[in-house]
Amino acid sequence: MNSAYHRPVAFPTDLGTVTSNRLRGASPAGPPALIVPLGSTEQHGPHLPLDTDTRIAVAVARAAAGRIGPAWLLAPPLSYGASGEHEGFPGTVSIGTEALRLVLTEFGRSACGWASRVVFVNGHGGNVDALTGAVTLLRSEGRDVAWTSCTVRGADAHAGHTETSVLLHISPENVRIEERVPGNRAPLSELMPAMRRGGVAAVSEIGVLGDPTTATERDGGELFTAMVDGCVHRVSAWSPDAHGMLR
Repeated sequence: MNSAYHRPVAFPTDLGTVTSNRLRGASPAGPPALIVPLGSTEQHGPHLPLDTDTRIAVAVARAAAGRIGPAWLLAPPLSYGASGEHEGFPGTVSIGTEALRLVLTEFGRSACGWASRVVFVNGHGGNVDALTGAVTLLRSEGRDVAWTSCTVRGADAHAGHTETSVLLHISPENVRIEERVPGNRAPLSELMPAMRRGGVAAVSEIGVLGDPTTATERDGGELFTAMVDGCVHRVSAWSPDAHGMLR
């Protein structure tokens, strides 16, 4: 299987599998750093699973941390986000921006009690406002926390070519190939006014923005590599802007 989501690697160690004693001064290099996948549980059209954003965030975070070095622990993912634009589609569970901001803030405060630094790797665009608010506050409190996204240039908006290709690469058994149909392919900037009023359902009855029928595993491999390379570069450089976003 070619999936970083499914295949264990030597590093990083998963936080959920280590013991407290191992983290208590066991490393001569000092306290570990923590990489935290942040996703969502929301509709992704008729062909992709509800945890698509979380799958991608986990796979990118795991692969990136394995390249950054053994000082990084991979946290269990935060699988619920701010997905209000997908309300109305069965399966969507959104906790909203304010609740997510509080969760991220308290997560960071707690984790920074033993971790040297924390980075959130975000797989869902709707989480950005919560991330910005939480990480800005955490940094103002003196905690070394930042965030980055699983982004690539030229990506379509939702459940289209980009996400479908990446899922074909990391988790092909979860893509319902026969149920792929094109969605609304208009630029996101044109769709936003209607989406602000009525969410994704106002512009796409099937919940797809883009065209998943063009997706391929090969494209997914290239897109995934670009996501991981970008994450590795930004985390390694560790140059957060005023709102804690890594550049």
